[in-house]
Amino acid sequence: MDTDTQANGRDRSSDTPEVDGERSRFARFGPLGLSLSWRRAGLLSIACAVFVLLFSTFVLQPFLIPSGSMEPTLQVGDRVLVNKLAYRFGTEPERGDVVVFDGTGSFVQEPPEENPVATLLHGAAAALGLAEPAETDFVKRVVGVGGDRVVCCDKGGRVEVNGRAVEERYLYPGDAPSEVPFDIVVPGGTLWVMGDHRANSRDSRDHLGEPGGGMVRVGRVIGRVDRIGWPLGHWGSLDRTDAFRDVSGPGGSHG
Repeated sequence: MDTDTQANGRDRSSDTPEVDGERSRFARFGPLGLSLSWRRAGLLSIACAVFVLLFSTFVLQPFLIPSGSMEPTLQVGDRVLVNKLAYRFGTEPERGDVVVFDGTGSFVQEPPEENPVATLLHGAAAALGLAEPAETDFVKRVVGVGGDRVVCCDKGGRVEVNGRAVEERYLYPGDAPSEVPFDIVVPGGTLWVMGDHRANSRDSRDHLGEPGGGMVRVGRVIGRVDRIGWPLGHWGSLDRTDAFRDVSGPGGSHG
């Protein structure tokens, strides 16, 4: 009797750690443990998404090129990286910069009415470069800054800025600098912008007779296009043009 009792006691004591171990493993890997793991993964995903959105909102935003107005520099479907800090600390756009801007008040007089929820979702997707930009966002090249006189065309068929002919080697092959003649002085705080594919670009020339005269306010510039991020075949920095190197501004500065 005593032997059986002792044996049973040994069996119970030896089984207990195994049972406790099984319970411990079940607690870690059972339904509750899996739920906690999924919850942590979900929170981490949300935190990453918020970080990416904030980064694209204030620092560097992908921008999907929706049209051929900037060919051959930018192709339809390219995803470019827009430097939103380029003009945040007192620096303003320069001649030759390729910029993304909000055309409200210049290229678009009245923004289209949209569903707020749809606008929010589309804005988030566009901020990640997953959707086309808003209908009020445009990408063009700065040809004239505040105080410049921009004329087209001279006897050689070229655009002139402050009396200097500009050799625009970035233009789409076969395009004339402009089929539309113009002679304008850019008001301070605004920009005269044009697409590189002049025959396929609605730009400042197309809004000369509208309020604002086709000029884009500097405050409406979202950022400068510094790099093509996708596709890999187009990947690389956007080369700065030297087309305006001989152009002097009203104050004697060079572009």
